[in-house]
Amino acid sequence: MGFADLLNDVGGFGRFQWIHVTLLSIPGLLMASQNLLNNFTAGMPGHHCSIPNRTSIASSQNISQSEVDDRELLRAFIPMDASGTKLSKCTRYVDAQWHLLESNVSVIGHQANFSEPETEICLDGWTYDKTEFLSTVVSEWDLVCTLRPMKQMSQTIYMGGVLAGAIIFGGLSDRFGRKALLIWSYFQLATLGTCTAFSPSFMTYCIFRFMTGMAVSGVILNTVSLKVEWIPTKSRTLVGTLSSFFFTFGQMVLAGIAHSLRDWRKLQVAVCAPFFLFFLYSWWYSESARWLVLNRRSDEALKHIHHVARINHKPEMVEKITLELPLCLFLSTKPSSDPIDLSPYRFSTSFAYYGLAMDLQKFGVNIYLIQIIFGLVDFPAKLVALGSLTFLGRRITQGTCLLMSALMIFANIFVPTDMQSIRTTLACLGKAFTSASFTCIYLFTGELYPTVIRQTGMGFTSTMARVGSMAAPAVLILEEMLPALPSMIYGGAAVVAGIIAFFLPETLNIPLPDTIEDVEEKWANKKLDAEKQAKKEAVALREMKKGAVEGDGEITGLNAL
Repeated sequence: MGFADLLNDVGGFGRFQWIHVTLLSIPGLLMASQNLLNNFTAGMPGHHCSIPNRTSIASSQNISQSEVDDRELLRAFIPMDASGTKLSKCTRYVDAQWHLLESNVSVIGHQANFSEPETEICLDGWTYDKTEFLSTVVSEWDLVCTLRPMKQMSQTIYMGGVLAGAIIFGGLSDRFGRKALLIWSYFQLATLGTCTAFSPSFMTYCIFRFMTGMAVSGVILNTVSLKVEWIPTKSRTLVGTLSSFFFTFGQMVLAGIAHSLRDWRKLQVAVCAPFFLFFLYSWWYSESARWLVLNRRSDEALKHIHHVARINHKPEMVEKITLELPLCLFLSTKPSSDPIDLSPYRFSTSFAYYGLAMDLQKFGVNIYLIQIIFGLVDFPAKLVALGSLTFLGRRITQGTCLLMSALMIFANIFVPTDMQSIRTTLACLGKAFTSASFTCIYLFTGELYPTVIRQTGMGFTSTMARVGSMAAPAVLILEEMLPALPSMIYGGAAVVAGIIAFFLPETLNIPLPDTIEDVEEKWANKKLDAEKQAKKEAVALREMKKGAVEGDGEITGLNAL
């Protein structure tokens, strides 16, 4: 008897599982806000060099506001950029160029100088357009021009925190339990995330974001394990996919909150403070009974199993399931070999996903609208993934999603930049396939690792995923060298991982392994079955050849007669 059979005896996917999965999934509404928050808190508003007293200077030239509006007046102070259509963001004229204003403006005593005017950097800072954002960390600490890479660095630092959290919380969860680490992660995220809003400097902001990222890893890893370890085998695909819709819907929630606030400090509080509520109700969660038994705490596991049986209206099972029964369900063995390596797939999926999702302003569409569109495309993508995961299995779904996302990324390279609608459509399709890949890989990872090292293994692969998400914004800097280079790198990584994914073992409708020996025995049996099948085919082939030879002999004899 296995734990999957025990879950079926205490109600299968019953009332307890519905409540348990729902409460674990609700924080997912704001997990998208954490990972994609940089799009809004570090949004790049329109900007140009500040020109002190430009109205007074214009008045000294007998130019009034009634004759020319403020934007036209800027042409006398700010040169055009390389495209010739927009004002430069990083330079200004040393001397005002009044001749660049419209011809109907009267300028007294001015001799037009048509030689190349001298320019300088923005010595008096920048003026920011507040149409799209009222305040961001970019406008707060002037992360523009030479400091522009600091914007991408802030996201890389955050993802570095997520990476560190995957390493630290993954191992700690296998040692101290899923519930304890999840409760702590909620508290850390709520406290440090809220404190981020009060950062007095960019360095302090980055430190808080790093530590918040650590907590995000703790929440994600322990949420996945607590879900899969209490869900019956047949329900894992459906529940895993449907619960991922909370993250999808959360992307649209983020767009709505960001649009209504438009101030990075208020937005930071809005998406982090609710985790105090999640911290309070998380004490209700039941610790994984699988983990408790494997850590020789069977009496506690029995209490949780009885608790589940009562909530699922199976009181008769409370008397039937004794302390001796759970003990015989597991082998109390510890890891004796390395975990299955899923790192290439986690790296490539995160690399491609954040490469598309972390630079929304490049699409030339309202950033709040594109965030909603990016969220909406996930719904049909994940429904298709649900069907594929149910009928075709994990590895086919994973490989196909990665290859299709690569195809969309590569296709966008050949679309001219002025065909913005087509580029946005292809980007949305690419993002949809990477989202479907994320849904698959989280489910796949939880099913491949045995219970004794599930968190350690997931932490390891999550580490590689965070390396990918850290590299994604850094790769965007290469766009200045060659515009197509980031897309080539994102797509190439997805192709390699997509091909290799087809060689992963299939886990569709297979019970969760609890020990390393379970994993080794499972794949050893499959290898043995394959060898037996090969031997049967070899014997059948020999029989066919023997029959063919005997048949030839009979034909030869008949011909002789």
